[in-house]
Amino acid sequence: MTGTSRHDAWQAGDSYDLYMGRWSRQIAPPFLDWLDLADGLNWLEVGCGTGALSAAILARCRPKSLIAIDPSEGFLAKARANLPDGRAAFQVGDAQALALETGSRDAVVSALMLNFVPDRDKALAEMKRVARVGGTVAFYVWDYPGGGVEFMRAFWNAATSLDPGAVDLTEGQRFPFCTPDRLTDLARSAGLASVEHTAIEVPTVFKDFDDYWHPFTLGAGPAPGYCMSLAPEARQRLKEILRASLPRANDGSIPLKTRAWAIKGVIV
Repeated sequence: MTGTSRHDAWQAGDSYDLYMGRWSRQIAPPFLDWLDLADGLNWLEVGCGTGALSAAILARCRPKSLIAIDPSEGFLAKARANLPDGRAAFQVGDAQALALETGSRDAVVSALMLNFVPDRDKALAEMKRVARVGGTVAFYVWDYPGGGVEFMRAFWNAATSLDPGAVDLTEGQRFPFCTPDRLTDLARSAGLASVEHTAIEVPTVFKDFDDYWHPFTLGAGPAPGYCMSLAPEARQRLKEILRASLPRANDGSIPLKTRAWAIKGVIV
């Protein structure tokens, strides 16, 4: 029953937090540890969502200031409510046309967003433009081609077993460039110097099947959007395939993991 929509609905902050935000918050700290930047910097976060990386920057990096932009007012409202910090400003913005002065930020970062930008080259060019000479530009995305988001891969494996046409909606098909080599090439093409990459892995343990399944019924994101577009009977078949196929620990929890690729470079 695959339609033309990719179900990229990114407005409901609470729904997104249940689906991806809780895992995004786990990835952010090791990313910042890897960057290992000085205290007192002026940061820009491009595509802040509900504030997972923003919260980690404020808690761990002692920033002088943080400007965080996102096109979704729904996500920004959630971030503002969660992070009432005078150092942070959450603003509606477009990654492809940043409303900031050239050379005005020490660190420009992006979390789990670049693959959704229509013109990635333009977005990285803008991130480079607003960074100061000697500053850092860095980002990370999920390892979609490598099946690095195991709970998402399990969902789509089950979905495509029932609806082979759904393969065109899977993130692995849509974002084949999310590999270390291609992301490194993208950063170098944008003019970043001393480009490095690393893998960041964290566990995603669901306490039970309901904890796994419920976020897919909320519609925030491609897989949940697809799930809720199904007729009730088809959705129930999908649910039962997943219930039978997911791994279980002795306590009934579902132990999975996620992997992201992180890229960083400097401005010269």
